[in-house]
Amino acid sequence: MKISKSFASLFCRALLVLSFTACNVWAQGDVSVGPISNNPYGLAALWSGSDLVTKTVLILLFIMSAGSWYITVVKVLEQSKMLRQARTAQAFWNAATVDEGTQALESDSAFRFMADAAHNAVQKHDGLMGHIPVNDWLAMGIERAVDRINSNAQQGLAFLATVGSISPFVGLFGTVWGIYHALTAIGISGQASIDKVAGPVGEALIMTAIGLAVAVPAVLAYNWLVRRNKAVMDEVRAFGSDLHAVVLGTIKA
Repeated sequence: MKISKSFASLFCRALLVLSFTACNVWAQGDVSVGPISNNPYGLAALWSGSDLVTKTVLILLFIMSAGSWYITVVKVLEQSKMLRQARTAQAFWNAATVDEGTQALESDSAFRFMADAAHNAVQKHDGLMGHIPVNDWLAMGIERAVDRINSNAQQGLAFLATVGSISPFVGLFGTVWGIYHALTAIGISGQASIDKVAGPVGEALIMTAIGLAVAVPAVLAYNWLVRRNKAVMDEVRAFGSDLHAVVLGTIKA
């Protein structure tokens, strides 16, 4: 977990630095990449000529894009780590006792968390809890651990789903706002030639394209991560079921 978070944090910081650098370049009008430098209707013109609302929409889309990429990187690393831990968890079944098998698991492993939960359930089966059959009490302890692991695995996916759902509408709002101001400026100037209409309207349509560019990766990442989460949780639940049977067998023995 520490490795994945540090890597994702560096990735997100690099993305922020690059994006703010690009914004400064656009704002200063220093974009000089061949013929694009002479384009009066590009992204640089959109940023420098936009009002507060348009810039707010652009910044909001950037935040949603950076957040979705950050979550995607973190979740991929977390899921890969859990799948690797599922393979190494086979050492648990080769141990002579449950305690030895628990010690063979990684300290930050989800499977170690379930093994500790089963151990704590057995140790705390006294007092009022002692009236509950040990089979039910052990099953409850492991089930709570599995639910906790599933809850942690789902973190961040709601943000991806939200970004994929609303970012096209945020971009569309920027387009509508930009077209409104473009038509207002054209009406005030009294000039309706094609060069006066196509440029501002084209700039406004860029906002819709940016919204779609933010939404598509977020939706693809969400669907992919949900599918990988299902594979991870299948491994977790299978381990939990086997763990319940093994621990219960040792208690009865």
